[in-house]
Amino acid sequence: MWGTWFGGNSAQRRKDAPKKAILDLRQQLDMLQKRERHLENQMANEDKKARDNVSTNKTAARAALKRKKQHEHSLEQTNGQISMLEQQIYSIESANINQETLAAMKNAGAAMKTIHGKMTMEDVDVTMEQLREQHELTQEIGNAITSMPITEPIDEDELETELADMEQEKLNERMLDPGTVPVADNLGRMPNAVQGEGKSKAQAVEEDDEEAELRKLQAEMAM
Repeated sequence: MWGTWFGGNSAQRRKDAPKKAILDLRQQLDMLQKRERHLENQMANEDKKARDNVSTNKTAARAALKRKKQHEHSLEQTNGQISMLEQQIYSIESANINQETLAAMKNAGAAMKTIHGKMTMEDVDVTMEQLREQHELTQEIGNAITSMPITEPIDEDELETELADMEQEKLNERMLDPGTVPVADNLGRMPNAVQGEGKSKAQAVEEDDEEAELRKLQAEMAM
């Protein structure tokens, strides 16, 4: 029991170790960045002192430049330390991401193994064959439903006979009542010779009118 507890704590510590290391490195990096800004301010102040005293007090100007050089040296060391810490943080973060990615992939592999534990290719083939059979059965049922007529087909010959009887009945009614026959129908039933004679007379009258109009026009032009 105690071993389980201590073992669990040890595993948790190993899991939290990268996060703790990154946290410690970031705290140290923050401190170094503050020191970097402080040194830059000190350098700027010493540079100003040297410029202010370069003409009036060379000793003070020389001392200011000396302090500026010391600050520059400290700043170079600080910048190197900052770069090293940033590189360490990047390396630990990358390693931690790789470890978590690998763990996730292992979990995914275990899950897939569990899912496929009782599944074989033979089972897949049987299932697919059953699906194909059911699909074919569905198509056959659909074709049977759509191709089977619900009502009896209509006899086209019977329709034509009934229509002819109706036309003959209507014609008989017109013959029994001549007064209701339209004039156009009477003209249509006139012999071709009579119709031709009527057309000839109308054509002759039209030609006489054209001749009279032509003579009238010639007389006006002669005046």
